[in-house]
Amino acid sequence: MQTQFSTAITDLFGTRLPIVAGGLQWLANADYVAAAARAGVMGFITAASHATLAGLRDEIARCQDRAGDLPFGVNVSMLPAPAPGERVQETFEEIVRAGVRFVETSGRNPEPYLPLLHGAGIKVLHKAPSVRHALKAQTIGVDAVAVVGAECGGHPGVDLVGTIVQGALAGEALDIPVLLGGGIGTGAQVMAALALGVDGVTIGTRFLVAEEVWAHRHYKEALVRSRETDTALIMQSVRNTVRALRNETTELVTELERAHGGDFEVLRPHVSGQLGRRVYETGDSRTGTVSLGQAVAFADRIEPLDAIVRRIEAEMREALTALSRFGLSSPSLAS
Repeated sequence: MQTQFSTAITDLFGTRLPIVAGGLQWLANADYVAAAARAGVMGFITAASHATLAGLRDEIARCQDRAGDLPFGVNVSMLPAPAPGERVQETFEEIVRAGVRFVETSGRNPEPYLPLLHGAGIKVLHKAPSVRHALKAQTIGVDAVAVVGAECGGHPGVDLVGTIVQGALAGEALDIPVLLGGGIGTGAQVMAALALGVDGVTIGTRFLVAEEVWAHRHYKEALVRSRETDTALIMQSVRNTVRALRNETTELVTELERAHGGDFEVLRPHVSGQLGRRVYETGDSRTGTVSLGQAVAFADRIEPLDAIVRRIEAEMREALTALSRFGLSSPSLAS
């Protein structure tokens, strides 16, 4: 595979472009991740989408069949603190047995699991909500980090630092390969991130309208109609901020937080992951909490993932051309 945009991230993953398709809870299955691999970007199956280790094992095997020798990984999201009945250790052991080469971790410190993963030759990317957390991840020995800004869907952290600020700080502070995520959905933004000093980007929301994502078409059509203002921040009162699609549920949760701030048990029935999954299954997005970033503004039509990636790549080249008007070029990035 000829590298078109060479950075420390493309070198690490062996991809054509410095783009990671972020792990999407319930949605990042073998079809989506293999499509990402074929499009020249990195994708991660979400382990938390599978109720059993056997289910995860089968999904990894499906992706291996579809992706062939192309790179892909598995996302393991961990709770902030170990909990009874969790199966994090067993999940990592299953990933090792399956011969997966890359893992994306998020949530708590992955340090206890690094000897197992590195011993199997697995490269570890850790997702962090701030540069401070990313620096900690660097000190424990992860191979790369992803820093997300406040515009991202899902969990942007409690400090809500914007993506462009996070990128400038991360590009200066970190020595290992670093990705930037949050509100990124165009090729010009990818090039802007590289100019900030990071090595690549994480894209999640922009890819939700890919044909390979199994979510109901009505849900995708709702995203195409959405704007950057159609997301809401909830669960700030319990220090577990989530950016989600603005709907009846986010309005209700906001009211409950005003009345019962800090009481998660009051919020729990309305923020269940199973309710979010039902949105994907039925296409009815009026209720349920589903993570969504402000990059939904760029999700302008439903099409194959490869077509979305190629549009972004074309925009990256257009950005380079635009810079050339100022006598600037990046020969190390362009083929």
